[in-house]
Amino acid sequence: MNITDRTTHDVQQGTGDWLRLREGFDTASEAPAAQGVSRYVTRAELLRRKHTGVSPEPDAATLGRFSAGHAAEAKARPLAEGIVGGELYPVTMTAVVDGMALLASLDGLDLMGDICWETKLWNEELAAAVRQGAHALPEHYTVQMDQELLVSGASRCLFTCTDGTPERLVSCWYEADPAKFAALVAGWRQFHADLAVYVPPAAAAAAPVGKAPDTLPALRIEVQGMVTASNLAEFKQTALAAIRSVNRDLKTDADFADADKAVKWCADVEARLKAAKEHALSQTASIDELFKALDDIAAESKAVRLDLDKLVKRRKDEVREQAVTVAAAELARHVRALNAELAPMALRPVPADFAASIKGLRSIASMQDALDTTLAGAKILADGQARGIRANVAAFKAATGDDRALQALFADLGQLVHKAADDFAAVLDQRITKHRADEASREAARQAAEAQRAAEAERRAAAEAEARLRAEQETQARREREAAEADRLRIERESQAQAADILQKLPEAVKAGAIEPDRAERIGGLVASLAAGSVITTAKAAANEPATLKLGTICDRLGFTVSAAFLADTLHIRPARTDDRAALFTESQFQTLCRQLASHVSAMGELYGQDKAA
Repeated sequence: MNITDRTTHDVQQGTGDWLRLREGFDTASEAPAAQGVSRYVTRAELLRRKHTGVSPEPDAATLGRFSAGHAAEAKARPLAEGIVGGELYPVTMTAVVDGMALLASLDGLDLMGDICWETKLWNEELAAAVRQGAHALPEHYTVQMDQELLVSGASRCLFTCTDGTPERLVSCWYEADPAKFAALVAGWRQFHADLAVYVPPAAAAAAPVGKAPDTLPALRIEVQGMVTASNLAEFKQTALAAIRSVNRDLKTDADFADADKAVKWCADVEARLKAAKEHALSQTASIDELFKALDDIAAESKAVRLDLDKLVKRRKDEVREQAVTVAAAELARHVRALNAELAPMALRPVPADFAASIKGLRSIASMQDALDTTLAGAKILADGQARGIRANVAAFKAATGDDRALQALFADLGQLVHKAADDFAAVLDQRITKHRADEASREAARQAAEAQRAAEAERRAAAEAEARLRAEQETQARREREAAEADRLRIERESQAQAADILQKLPEAVKAGAIEPDRAERIGGLVASLAAGSVITTAKAAANEPATLKLGTICDRLGFTVSAAFLADTLHIRPARTDDRAALFTESQFQTLCRQLASHVSAMGELYGQDKAA
């Protein structure tokens, strides 16, 4: 609800300026009539007044009530101020509420603007209601206070019923209620919608007074054995003509009133004929012509009376039914228009008991006013439903946007849109929050599963890589073992062949006297030792001992330089493996190298020492 331009006007209530100000606004005193709950002005009458701008001048009795009310208000003000605990000032205020200009003339408003005062002239019925509390106040007064609270912005209203004396003063507090404010605004909105299409009815005639058929001449019959004097023929002609002229096409209140009067007239004719017949019988014996005339008139009158009585009742029912049908059709048309706008949403059934609204009403005018008021109330309910649905649909679209997954959460949207705005918002938030939480949980689970799969794939890849490495290492080791075994066999053959060659030459050298037998024996032992060491070295190199010694490192350890060719050809020690073209040896090979080198140096010393000695 949008409230703007709340203004306090510097005018005295009851003055010409005050009356002119009221002309441009919907006033609090008019609000009960606009809602169809006024005791004094019908909704139809207020529509006519607003349309024409003409209001009836108050009569003397009304002016007298106003004067008494103002006097009681002046005397009651100090009493009300005592209840409130502060001064109360008469104020006229206006405000624009949802585009409608509303006015309220407050009997009193406190300085803080939080409490207003409304007082009514004392009467026992109203006083009894006030004693029960605000809930028992007639709606005629509560609707007026709703507008006063809405326009002023006050939070509560002190309602008093008094003649200005402490002895006759009762009071109760009436609280501001947003739901009642909404109903008030909806009622004014529908009133203005009806005012926009209002067509004044034809000028209302005075309340119809039924008219009986033409007055019949007094029936005079005198008999003395025979009819001595009678205007029977004239009476019969006039009576039948009058009876047959009765209108049976009943449409207006006047027609119904005439019919009711005619029914009573016919009954009176029958009674007068019966009395005339009895009077004639008291004077003489039966006279066929007299009795036949009397019976004809009476029969015709009775037939018309009975028929007309039934027709009156039937037509009244038909008119009532037709009026109810028209009102129901108008409501149905209004609902269809709203449903077309709201599609695919739809209003729930709008309650409107048109038949009950006209129960006990006799005139067509009062019946039509009651139907119009009930129809307006039903339209207000329908429009309220529509506004609620529009607001909820807008909230739904804002919350879900183009997200089809979110929209799918509300397959029951057609039922949910009928909830109050707060309840609908709570359902929206609950479902969307749960959906997003579920989505987050599913995403976390997916990511965890994906991470697990990735870790498992990584483990499998690592295992496969390790397996491949082991296989490659095993293949390499196997190849190295095979190559080492081949080298061992080759070195063994070469060493043995070399040793055999030396050993073969030693006897010849001894025989030739080039070498002494003892030296030859020592040289043979050294050669055999060298041959055996080469085999051992090759075997050890084939073991899974890490090969980390480069040739440069070996030379540094020895303190002199040896070549790979010397190690291979002379000492029969070959690299355990090669890395980036570097020859690598094991620690065991270094130990064997030292022993082989020592044996080789000793052998060479023995071999060539003899020549030096010679």
